[in-house]
Amino acid sequence: MPTETVAPVVILGPQRFDPTVAEAARAVGIHGPFVTVTAGWQEREHEDDELDKHFAEKTVNLRLYERAERVWKADPELREAHRKRQERLRLKQDFYRIRLEHELEAAHVIDQRKAPPEILEEERAASMEAIRDLDAYHLAQCAREKNDWSEKWRPLERPAVAKERAELEKLVREAGAVAIAGGHVATLLNRLELFGMGELLRGKPLLAWSAGAMAISDRVVLFHDNPPQGAGAAELLDRGLGLCPDVIPLPHPEQRLRLSDPVRVRLLAARFVPALSLAMTSRSHITWNGLAFVRPYKIGLLHEDGRVEKLGWPEEPTPDATPTDTDFPEPELEIPSETG
Repeated sequence: MPTETVAPVVILGPQRFDPTVAEAARAVGIHGPFVTVTAGWQEREHEDDELDKHFAEKTVNLRLYERAERVWKADPELREAHRKRQERLRLKQDFYRIRLEHELEAAHVIDQRKAPPEILEEERAASMEAIRDLDAYHLAQCAREKNDWSEKWRPLERPAVAKERAELEKLVREAGAVAIAGGHVATLLNRLELFGMGELLRGKPLLAWSAGAMAISDRVVLFHDNPPQGAGAAELLDRGLGLCPDVIPLPHPEQRLRLSDPVRVRLLAARFVPALSLAMTSRSHITWNGLAFVRPYKIGLLHEDGRVEKLGWPEEPTPDATPTDTDFPEPELEIPSETG
């Protein structure tokens, strides 16, 4: 049985300050020309010169953010309907967040209580089940809102969207592979969905990093253990495109996760099993070959017992080579407080 398909999906750590995506593409036999998605950069979508140079000037930017702006201008009725849908989703997110913070706080308290092991395990399991049920309920709510909207408005059949999508289909078909950058994950996901990009990208060699990796997974998880404001509760934003299943990409773990705290690691890992929760540091990457994840490099796998297992980390010649919080620049990924 082959270990890789003809259309691998590579998810990577941050690329802004230390790009490695072209190197990772070569390692798994992905060749250009590449079409790129930088819609998560919003108004800066076109500022892709460095990315183009990294790919030896073999890229064409799909300009999904710009295309969406053209759609809104040509079809104000659809734009207003989309705005109202987003407002409903924001409200759903707010109510979900209120419930979630209470459930997570209860789980943290229970996790640290003293009790006979069998009782403590039962109570931990009950807390985790409550959190998973709430997550599943929220995802179902998001899916219902979006499905109802799509059935009513049929965006892909509206002339303004159909015109852009026909052009996108041709560009993707003629490309050797697709590269999806990071940025604002909600904005990125919404533009990918508006043009039905999940269908166009399925079966195509893909490379995605930061918010891009989050958007192509089957669940988009927002996380920050030490936010400037708030309780630091990891929350589900929405379904992703499902092009890289059973994985929770966690970009910028150095700034956003307390990987030295086994209680937090355990709760995060246990919450999303059987999906793999992967801390994706600078230069990290891993490949989905259609059957399994292979070729891990500098990946941190979070376990239900609170451990973080290093997968594919090179030998460190000195203790000084161990990553610390000060070794990494400010992150490019902006975790939104609401659905964009």
